[in-house]
Amino acid sequence: MEKYLAILKKHWGYNSFRLVQEQIITSVAQGKDTLGIMPTGGGKSITFQVPALAMDGVCLVISPLIALMNDQVERLNSMGIKARALHSGLSYHELLTSIDNAVYGAYKFLYLSPERLSTELFKMKLREIPVSLVTIDEAHCISQWGYDFRPSYLQIAELRKQFPDIPFLALTATATPEVIEDIQDKLRFRNKNVIQSGFTRENLVYFVRQSESKITDLIKVVQSIKGSGIIYLRNRKKTREIAEQLMRSNISADYYHAGLSYENRSLKQEKWTRNETRIMVATNAFGMGIDKPDVRFVIHLELPDSPEAYIQEAGRAGRDEKKAWAVLIVNNYDKRIVSQRLQVNFPEIPEIKRIYSALCNFLQVPLGSGKGIAFDFNMYEFASAFKLNVLIAYNALKLIEKQGYIELTDEVNNPTRLMFLLNRDDLYKFQIENQKFDGFIKLVLRSYTGLFSDYVKVDEEVLSKRANINRDLVYQYLTTLSKMKVISYIPPKKTPLVIFTEERLDEKTMYIDFNFYEERKARYKKRMDAMLDYAFSTQTCRNNLMLKYFGQAPTKPCGHCDICRSRMEEGLSEVRILQLKTDILLMLKKNPLYVGELQLALELKEDVINSVVADLLSEEKILYLDDGRLSIDQ
Repeated sequence: MEKYLAILKKHWGYNSFRLVQEQIITSVAQGKDTLGIMPTGGGKSITFQVPALAMDGVCLVISPLIALMNDQVERLNSMGIKARALHSGLSYHELLTSIDNAVYGAYKFLYLSPERLSTELFKMKLREIPVSLVTIDEAHCISQWGYDFRPSYLQIAELRKQFPDIPFLALTATATPEVIEDIQDKLRFRNKNVIQSGFTRENLVYFVRQSESKITDLIKVVQSIKGSGIIYLRNRKKTREIAEQLMRSNISADYYHAGLSYENRSLKQEKWTRNETRIMVATNAFGMGIDKPDVRFVIHLELPDSPEAYIQEAGRAGRDEKKAWAVLIVNNYDKRIVSQRLQVNFPEIPEIKRIYSALCNFLQVPLGSGKGIAFDFNMYEFASAFKLNVLIAYNALKLIEKQGYIELTDEVNNPTRLMFLLNRDDLYKFQIENQKFDGFIKLVLRSYTGLFSDYVKVDEEVLSKRANINRDLVYQYLTTLSKMKVISYIPPKKTPLVIFTEERLDEKTMYIDFNFYEERKARYKKRMDAMLDYAFSTQTCRNNLMLKYFGQAPTKPCGHCDICRSRMEEGLSEVRILQLKTDILLMLKKNPLYVGELQLALELKEDVINSVVADLLSEEKILYLDDGRLSIDQ
């Protein structure tokens, strides 16, 4: 472990690992396939980055989110660790150059979007890459039982043929017992091996507030908790409205959603990260990959679609391990909208097929073509062109994606990239023969390194200031040199992508698996019901409700959620609760009893006996018999 601690200290500045991190790293170092389950903010990336740095060769990292890949690559490169991301937003020449560089050991980490695995280029070159470790981030995506299943993840297991002896490390923040089993099966683990930290985070207080006026209660909450926070909503328009209402109450706030320009989002995020803005009101487009440890609260004004999503988003609070709050503000309207969400998230199959045809027409993809091609895609322009409800169109495309016909990426922010195509000697000759470009080429070479072996991110604004010329002139120089085959110049582009993984089919030929569709729909409803249960339960510790959902044994009540606090206010200390549980178990050991009989025997209020019984049921120590009596769970 000493060499791993030395790497940790050198690059991250920490003196020790968290317990689960150390267990995962030890398992990987022993060459074992490993499934690591750690909560959001638990330091998952360290569990593969540290051992990979100690190994010879390249660590393949498979991740579904291009923005997250780029973020991690930027961070590693800033630490002096060579890393590269391959995804559908890159040109063919960039992909080829990067893969060739990986073959020759230019990178320690090669990040891949899962659809890259099935391309002929990558499959052809893969056998030449000296792979040391395969890491699968967001590993729940491989499971059809998971909340975010992606067909492209099923390609990962094919890597086993190329690297039968290389350990696989799968990482996720959330997984139910069936998903845990499915991940290991789908990745063909040589031996089952799960290392899991509890979902309990002692510093995070789970709190639900039943509200008649959400905005009134929201203001009360943010005024009572000091520090930085995030407020999550599902609707883009509402993010702005709520932010403006907070500002009218003299609360520092801003809003964020995917519909804003990249520059605007970056500026807003930077101000919030530097604490110039206290609160960010956002859709769930905000938060992924953000490294801000001092978030004191995360508030949801609307129900998330699943406990998995809630744990991920709420877990962005308190990463510094100081006390933080995960607050959910609900009312009875939240119960009524579940059926509406089901209809929006699962359009009827004929509607899905119509939207698929509309997409192909929008992108001008003829029948029988399109496979492997990536298209820039604007969801709002598409919906507007065909007069579609944006949410229904989006969810239809996600269902089409899950059938394996397309890939729909998040927004790809590709800055300007540049690479010299001439070697140094030929470039020198070009400069002598083309004096008007000599000064500009020298400026580029002074400003950036590595331009002869790989694509490098450059900034036209920086070059214009250093050369004291107009930015348009910089652009003219770059485009002219590109046309002269001196450089490969790729201008910046910020757009989501649609990648066709199969040729375009007509509506009659296109197959939507009805059983798969119904299964996904039923599972969505089950997760939504679990969120309703969490939000409107008045008896069981919030922490224990989550533990039960994720298949972990409930612990003693957390003592600080709203349910536990209400008990303490009623005079029920933890010691008293434990004593009542013991008394109830002793009574039920003799013979089954109705709740009312227990209440009379113990001389308790109705809400108190119901609360303690609910705990014992969630802990699976007792159960209901068919006749309604309670009995010891054998």
